[in-house]
Amino acid sequence: MADSTQQLLKSVFTNGPIEGNNTSVLDLLNRALELVCERLECSAAFILTSQFDNVFAPDSDIIDTTEQHCASHFAVLTEVSVQFNQAVQSHQKLCKSLLENTQPIIYCAVDDNQTVFDEAPLLVPLLQTFSSLNIDCQHLAISPVLQVGNVKVILGALCVTDSKGATSQSNPCEFVYKLLDDTAYQLASALELRRLAVVLDSKDKQYQELFQLLPMACALIDLHNTVVLQNDIWQSILPIRQGDNLFHVLRDEDHPLLNDTLHIVREGILRQAWCEIPLRNGAQNHWYKFSFCHALNRQKQLLLMIEDVTERYRLADELSFHSHHDMLTGLPNRVQFENMLDDLLNDEEHIPACIAFLDLDQFQVVNDLSGHLAGDQLLQQVAVRLKQLLRKGDVVARLGGDEFGLLMHYSDKASAQLVAKRICQQLFNHEFIWKGIKHNISASIGIAQVDYGDSDIYGVMSKADAACQLAKEDGRNRWHFYNPDDPQMHIMYNQMLASVDIAGALALNQFELFYQLIEPLNKQESGIHMEILLRMVQSDGSYVSPGVFLPAAERYNLAPRVDSWVIDNLLKWGGETLNVWQQLSMVSVNLSAMSLADQKFMNWLEMRLMVEPELVDKLCFEITETAAVSQLEQATGLIDLLKPFGCKLALDDFGSGFSSFAYLKCLDVDYVKIDGQFVVNLCSNRHDKAIVSAICQLGKDMNFEVIAEFVENTNIGEYLRNIGVDYAQGYAINKPTRLIELVSGLRSPWLTDATSVITEEERKALDL
Repeated sequence: MADSTQQLLKSVFTNGPIEGNNTSVLDLLNRALELVCERLECSAAFILTSQFDNVFAPDSDIIDTTEQHCASHFAVLTEVSVQFNQAVQSHQKLCKSLLENTQPIIYCAVDDNQTVFDEAPLLVPLLQTFSSLNIDCQHLAISPVLQVGNVKVILGALCVTDSKGATSQSNPCEFVYKLLDDTAYQLASALELRRLAVVLDSKDKQYQELFQLLPMACALIDLHNTVVLQNDIWQSILPIRQGDNLFHVLRDEDHPLLNDTLHIVREGILRQAWCEIPLRNGAQNHWYKFSFCHALNRQKQLLLMIEDVTERYRLADELSFHSHHDMLTGLPNRVQFENMLDDLLNDEEHIPACIAFLDLDQFQVVNDLSGHLAGDQLLQQVAVRLKQLLRKGDVVARLGGDEFGLLMHYSDKASAQLVAKRICQQLFNHEFIWKGIKHNISASIGIAQVDYGDSDIYGVMSKADAACQLAKEDGRNRWHFYNPDDPQMHIMYNQMLASVDIAGALALNQFELFYQLIEPLNKQESGIHMEILLRMVQSDGSYVSPGVFLPAAERYNLAPRVDSWVIDNLLKWGGETLNVWQQLSMVSVNLSAMSLADQKFMNWLEMRLMVEPELVDKLCFEITETAAVSQLEQATGLIDLLKPFGCKLALDDFGSGFSSFAYLKCLDVDYVKIDGQFVVNLCSNRHDKAIVSAICQLGKDMNFEVIAEFVENTNIGEYLRNIGVDYAQGYAINKPTRLIELVSGLRSPWLTDATSVITEEERKALDL
């Protein structure tokens, strides 16, 4: 019997409707009951079940309710099976009683004494049902209720008198024991397994539907890393298909990354892990984010979710390109050039190489005569020309302004000079015409051999820079190769090395603030108006003039750091000597052109001013005319930044460019400082007088105040006052003085007690 019931159990799951054929569960139960009749030698068998999920209707919705079902097999009265099933199932009280009974029931019509008296009331409805169907029941045995999982089962068997009067000879006791021992339990187990199969099948269908509706590309990956299931979005956007192995569709170099990610998830190190890998999708490479987690199924598969992150990589590449390349020419910028030079110095191969600095001669003339669009066009043309003139493998970079850097690999002095000669000749013959105006183009080039003994790149760059400066001083349109034995080259190189010490001076705080008075000429002011100056302090206590280190600071991208140091320490001094600061009329601070173009510095400046509300309204920031004209947009942005704080803006060195007056209308400045070249000989030069007078009149008409620099005697001061200049600054008023020596912010009138003339020797001694 056990083998037969096991076969029945197998049939429920291999031949049932869950596999898609037309065999119903009731059919299978009828076959099982037929088997019971054969093995127990009885006339009929029936089964009454109760389950919370409707196992008899697998295609319907799973419901959470209790339903009773009856199935039967009559070996001798087959025509009454359906009527019997319906009668029992409709008798709710009978069903409930049978499904709550915990004892076996035995009935024998031949000997009433064998009838279990306590159970007789329970049998009456059932025997009445037999009688109504003309079934002559001789023996009846009913198993106690058996529950397996959510399924309750009772199994009944009976012997009846057939149409010939024959009766089954089965032994009731043995009959009951077999029911209790095997058959009822096996059928209950089979039904519970069937119920679970239906539930799982329904859940699987729900899972499949949800899987297809997920809003991103998803797939299931088996233990062999093969795609076994994918949703619709996956199929529409990814080149990976079901049956593909992930490792077979990736590049070999990406295998370790994918393998590590899979290992992290499968070994339980993390519940979820991801990696980003490129895949070729059509004609282009796309970057995808592969996210893995456990699918929580018996097959131990992984759920793979894929997101296209190509746009983020494209933007990152674009940002990286812009951070290392010049926007105007597309050449590598100074940062990239210095990185390449640093990589070269750290290369153990120590290949022979040279670097060169190239400056365009008289580039400012192009900007002044034809405008900055012309200057930009010229720089673009020069960039293209330089790439054509260099050897294969050499690098050209735009270092800033009109300065270019050349890195020549596997190059010695002879080959580097040959390249420099070719560049000078070709650029000199290059015709640049802008709106009918022809500009002559030439370049000065300084070359230096890469010395692997230098501690950093700045030693090599200083040599090339010194050679370039010497080429300019020798008449332009020429080149110089750095020679340490050349006395003139040695002096210039030492100056360059001294300027490289700026970074060290910033780190060690080796700077000091000075001030110089800006004296009002035509109005009474109680407080001092002064300009802040900067000196570098050497180890022996001597000072380095800003005329030496500031140009180098701009050349080596240190100017924003220097300007930050000046502003920060000035405001600290103002906070520490607040009584003196409040007496002052105005404090002018210089900003370099590089600081204007440095957004990081501008953000820092805004934040620094915000934390000093009691100090900032006395600040006046000076930018040179050249910086303002070359970076008009940044200069306008500086004005917009400063005005809300109450700060002023001054245009320094005014008049040094050809187009100064034209740009004044674009800049809302508070002060204009006349370039000293128009002031120093003012009393004796009628051209200077005309220019200064014109600027003074322009100030009245455009509502800005005029400051004259290089006032070196009282005669100049008197003349300036007579023509209406507002302020004077120069050695005749006072010499630059250490800021820490200023103990009062109140001024004393100048022209009444000033010394008359400062000598040229004194001026040179001050190194200004």
